Amino acid sequence: MVSRSFLKSGHTPTLFSAFLYFDLSFMVWVLLGPLGVAIAKDFGLTPAQKGFMVAVPVLSGALLRLVAGVLVDHIGPKRTGLIGQLLVLAGLAAAWLIGVNDYNQVLALGVLLGVAGASFAVALPLASRWYPPEHQGLALGIAGAGNSGTALAALFAPGLAQVFGWQNVVGLAALPLAAALVVYAMFAKDAPNRPPPKRLAEYLDVLKVRDAWWLMGLYSVTFGGFVGLSSSLTIYFNAEYGLPAVTAGFFTAACVFAGSFLRPVGGGLADRFGGVRTLSVVYVLAALGLALASFQQPSPWLALAFMIFSMSVLGMGNGAVFQLAPQRFGREIGVVTGLVGATGGIGGFYLASSLGWAKQVTGSYQPGLLAFAGLALLALVGLTGVKARWRRTWPESAGAGAGLRL
Repeated sequence: MVSRSFLKSGHTPTLFSAFLYFDLSFMVWVLLGPLGVAIAKDFGLTPAQKGFMVAVPVLSGALLRLVAGVLVDHIGPKRTGLIGQLLVLAGLAAAWLIGVNDYNQVLALGVLLGVAGASFAVALPLASRWYPPEHQGLALGIAGAGNSGTALAALFAPGLAQVFGWQNVVGLAALPLAAALVVYAMFAKDAPNRPPPKRLAEYLDVLKVRDAWWLMGLYSVTFGGFVGLSSSLTIYFNAEYGLPAVTAGFFTAACVFAGSFLRPVGGGLADRFGGVRTLSVVYVLAALGLALASFQQPSPWLALAFMIFSMSVLGMGNGAVFQLAPQRFGREIGVVTGLVGATGGIGGFYLASSLGWAKQVTGSYQPGLLAFAGLALLALVGLTGVKARWRRTWPESAGAGAGLRL
């Protein structure tokens, strides 16, 4: 899938730096989810509080992506990424040294972790601007596979918390993040075709374009489902199937790895068959998988299989959306990435918090999962309604022709 023309067309050190920065930032972003069982035990949290706790970093990251997206187009992605990484490192060190002593302070930490979640709006434009339209899906799929950082958190955080205590894990998380900062500073480069800076208000003119809102809505389902489940599954497997925190973390990591590493596959399929076609299949399969996962299974292994399936297709959907975005908004890709990423985070906030609420009110996660399956079908209906107009108008709007693949 990685052709010789792909390798020649871009800048591999920047693509790798973007992936690593994104990967370890996402590890930090969702840290409260894998630590949620230990935190809930210390502070005696209800299911709704646990759901809200893991949802706060997702919402914070969503809102901060808007800021990061504007900064990317205004001062460049490399500078924006350096600022974000330094802020997160300083925040993690302060939280570790001062301590996190009650639920409100956990929520405050969650807001801080949102800065790491904003890395999405930096890493993808950093990589995107180096690659032509015919390679956008694969390039952004590779950079976006940094979603796998959520699996690293699920894989290691519960076990480290048992040995060192969950508060010390917050400090330990700064170590790999510092290594990523060094790599990023040394090897990442802004593309030479970066558009000149505009007045800050001009960047938000993209909100006047209907297509931006459609992309935002589509991504709120694919990425919202991915990150909402990534943040919640450790608590879900612990509460629903009685798995120990470490085992639940391993189950979560398996789901996240599947979704993360199939993101480039989704981008590659979108390059070959078109983003609209790929997304149409994704929404059908995601709705099916989430509906099946909503039922109490006789074995946690069967539940794991349904969750892996759901996360896999959602991951492919993430790659497909970002095959479409730079084709329509090449000049505004930084702010568009921020806007689209923000709505993806809002979708994740909704899913994570609704799962906790559903568990507390009904005793089951099923209503929350079924509602999100319904949103996937709603996204399919919307995409079906706009695809003909996109194919007719996008080549002219984007200033490109045959290179576009919708």
